[in-house]
Amino acid sequence: MALERTFSILKPDATARNLTGAVNAMIEAAGLRIVAQKRILMTRDQAETFYAVHKERPFFGELVEFMTSAPVVVQVLEGENAIARNREVMGATNPADADEGTIRKTHALSLGENTVHGSDAPETAVVEIAQFFSGNEIVG
Repeated sequence: MALERTFSILKPDATARNLTGAVNAMIEAAGLRIVAQKRILMTRDQAETFYAVHKERPFFGELVEFMTSAPVVVQVLEGENAIARNREVMGATNPADADEGTIRKTHALSLGENTVHGSDAPETAVVEIAQFFSGNEIVG
């Protein structure tokens, strides 16, 4: 199988509780390699662009507010079947439905403060990575 890349965000609830290392350890234990990572304060424009797919949904404004409320850690992950593997280690969006041992079951506070984001498809990963990283920032 070929290596695949995916995009990940450690959300404000994770950085506020100093969980970057703990979440990274879970990602790496799942066989994924962090090939780019930076801590940023997402701007309103970045958040609105990133979550544009949800613009018409009632939670859009709240989501943008949350994602701009504190620093986040944006990452590029690499590995065999990286998108599926990352989604597996993240767990279900609602932490109450997440499997034991997943990031969300272990660390999420609620459906809204669910600790992490991960790309859902190869096409999405390409767009999401390009929004936050230039090619020379990604080193395998």
